[in-house]
Amino acid sequence: MRNPPPFDSQYEAAGGLAEKIAAEGAYCVAAINAFSSDETRSADEVFVDQNARFQAHIADGVALDALLAELVFSLDRLTAEVSADLDSFRGLTLREKMAGWTSRQRMWRMYTERVREAPVVERLLDLLTKSDVLARLIASQRVSLTERHKAAERGLVDIVEQRRRLVDSIDIARLKMKELNAKALTTQGRIGVYGNRAHWEQMEAERRALKAEAERISAEEHEMRDDSQRREHFIGLFQSFVDSLNGRIAVCNVLLRKLMIDVEERLIIYQAQVDTDRPGTKMRIKPEFFPDIATPIRLFEKGMLVAQDLERRKSRADLEAAGRFPAYAEPSPEASGAPLIDTARRSFRFSLPFLRS
Repeated sequence: MRNPPPFDSQYEAAGGLAEKIAAEGAYCVAAINAFSSDETRSADEVFVDQNARFQAHIADGVALDALLAELVFSLDRLTAEVSADLDSFRGLTLREKMAGWTSRQRMWRMYTERVREAPVVERLLDLLTKSDVLARLIASQRVSLTERHKAAERGLVDIVEQRRRLVDSIDIARLKMKELNAKALTTQGRIGVYGNRAHWEQMEAERRALKAEAERISAEEHEMRDDSQRREHFIGLFQSFVDSLNGRIAVCNVLLRKLMIDVEERLIIYQAQVDTDRPGTKMRIKPEFFPDIATPIRLFEKGMLVAQDLERRKSRADLEAAGRFPAYAEPSPEASGAPLIDTARRSFRFSLPFLRS
């Protein structure tokens, strides 16, 4: 299976795509707010151009969400690898066991050197650094998406309200046309029946005036109907844009929630390692060093992170994220052929066996 791209290259790609999306998103919002201002081109030309750019922007947003999800889950996989490495330290290697046949002191010295040489703390600190920059990117996306959503929704509401008033005007125009045509028909029926020729000529002039007014209102009604249909066409496009923004905000919330819970897991593993390996390195983690994941770090400083509580919340966050991104869902026991309840298997990530003596 092909190895996933490195975190740094993926993060750079996500940052570049985010900048492109920001520029195109600003154009889309401006297009909504400036609706009907372009009188130099036909409505069809404007729609074709805007539809292409709006759809491209929506597709880019989906691609960025997938990149952000891959970054979050890639850090999760790296955390699992670190936890597995720590778990492996509980046992002695064959070389260490052979050394123990002649000297138990030498065996434990070799074991201690192997554990100390493993760059576990550095790997965990690197994971926290990457978590911090990723949290910053996702949070900034959520802020810009929220602002863009508010502006676009406000413009869309104005367009919908204008169309509603336009529909009301069309209904009024149709009633007036019906009334004028009825009066013209009544006047036409009276010509030649009542009065003299001068009176007939006066009624004919009135009939022609009524018909002319009805035709004028009919032309206005036709223009308003065309404008209403044009607005309906654009409203569907703009609504898709607003819906996509709303969906992306929800994705950012899901990914941030998972990322923060994953950070708590990394902090628990880090705490276990520095307590058993290098006391004093806890000072290397401070909220000011990682401002975008400061909330779980403050809990870490106060000793309020508990593995048992984290397991339940992490499971729920993983399921929620997998619901948004099924590619990262873990296979169910039914799909893998495993029993529904596997009593022989247990999670190494939360039992933290390297904590037990």
